[in-house]
Amino acid sequence: MATSPKDLTSAEMDQAVAKRRNFAIISHPDAGKTTLTEKLLLYGGAIQQAGAVKARGEQRRVTSDWMELEKQRGISITSTVLQFDYSGSTINLLDTPGHQDFSEDTYRTLAAADNAVMLEDAAKGLEPQTRKLFEVCRMREIPIFTFINKMDRPGRDPLELLDEIEKELELLPWAVNWPIGSGENFRGVIDRRSRQVTLFERAERGRQATERTLAADDPELRELVETDLLDQALEELELLIEAGAELDLELVHAGEQTPVFFGSAMTNFGVRPFLNAFLELAQQPVARQSHEGPIDPLRPEFSGFVFKLQANMDSRHRDRVAFVRVCSGKFEKDMTVQHARSGRAIRLSRPQKLFGQDREVVEEAYPGDVIGLNNPGMFAIGDTLYIGPRVEYEGIPCFSPEIFAWLRNPNPSAFKNFRKGVNELREEGAVQILYDTDQSKRDPILAAVGQLQLEVVQHRLENEYGVPTRLEPLGFSVARWVSEGWAELEKLGRIFNCKTVRDAWDRPVLLFKNDWNLNQLIEDHPDLQLASVAPVVSGLEPISL
Repeated sequence: MATSPKDLTSAEMDQAVAKRRNFAIISHPDAGKTTLTEKLLLYGGAIQQAGAVKARGEQRRVTSDWMELEKQRGISITSTVLQFDYSGSTINLLDTPGHQDFSEDTYRTLAAADNAVMLEDAAKGLEPQTRKLFEVCRMREIPIFTFINKMDRPGRDPLELLDEIEKELELLPWAVNWPIGSGENFRGVIDRRSRQVTLFERAERGRQATERTLAADDPELRELVETDLLDQALEELELLIEAGAELDLELVHAGEQTPVFFGSAMTNFGVRPFLNAFLELAQQPVARQSHEGPIDPLRPEFSGFVFKLQANMDSRHRDRVAFVRVCSGKFEKDMTVQHARSGRAIRLSRPQKLFGQDREVVEEAYPGDVIGLNNPGMFAIGDTLYIGPRVEYEGIPCFSPEIFAWLRNPNPSAFKNFRKGVNELREEGAVQILYDTDQSKRDPILAAVGQLQLEVVQHRLENEYGVPTRLEPLGFSVARWVSEGWAELEKLGRIFNCKTVRDAWDRPVLLFKNDWNLNQLIEDHPDLQLASVAPVVSGLEPISL
């Protein structure tokens, strides 16, 4: 007989929460995110061989890139969840889209993360998408761990990279290790706390690296590493130590200080030490904000929220899966929970543990874990599930879209499938849907952060729903939701250089060609209050096409 959540002792709950670590990786495209993800899985024993992006021949496809379009383009378009055990801990890696157009899906994934790994290319430092996603982490006060990648290639000065993080992000960097040389002269790293040097060796592609470690003052080290490179690294490390900053876990967990690691994910160098230090320094699952106040993960009753929906993860079964972040208590298969938005009781009979496209039935889960639930149209992003006293977690806002296009269905006989596809893709957050205020215009308006998001919708409508479509761009680039003052504005009728539309919850949205037009309207109507982030929806059903 399965143990019910109420039979779980507080000591068992403490232990389950303490062993869990949960994180997402944020980066700019091509910084090496998918490669680092695979190597973490390799060291965690979750896979036997890592596959490279755009793999050829017999090399396997990357575990986290499963959608057909991802396989064609060699990029991560959707977020996936990858769980593995390492050194007595259970790690939930929330793999996020690696393409610059997919910040919106990444934003939702960061809502489920307790920690973030900021990945930088050593040659490029901070890049635009990294900055944008960092701001999301800062807003949510997520601890950030920095991995500076590609040290075996020509790159910028390490001190310069740390200075950039401190000045541009106002984030205090603390180097956990320090590189000896770079590019062709990269020889390894010095661990700041142990003063041990790990020598750089290229591992066979897809295999774990063999690491040789020596004390920094070991005479043999100077026979293996050029004196000038070693002396320079030691001098730079001393400069950092003399600067006086200490590693402060309170600052790290508050998102004010970032532990920094140097390595090369492609060659597997530095991945294992990073993983070991991450388990030591990262925060375990923390309390989550709800309308009823913060909910402690040690609360005995189960609760969690839906942060992602995905249709057709398995094309053979035409399925729909809701990704649920467990926030408190113990989840068990077949438990009956309350659906906060509808007030209905739901029996969760087929929960799944997700690993890329693979899944298996999960018997139990704890705070920090992510489970997949079959979603027959009941769940929406931001929904709360709970047992015991009512809980409803804060909703997940949307990014302001920047690209808009009519989605045309050239074949009226395919309207039923067209409507089904549009509604399901909107539900899973693949794209925002807007509607013209003119009721005679039935075609939806797609609103996205980037162009590729629109292409994905077209691709999936044709391949998963059998409906070819046509996009007609609208000449707008700025969207604002009306918070206050709509009644007066509506009396004006047509507004110059602005298009009025409605979102899926029938709320007015104004589209502008540029910021100048937006600012002009605000100047002309000082009582008008506009929001760049969609208000969080709770307890309302969206409009269907």
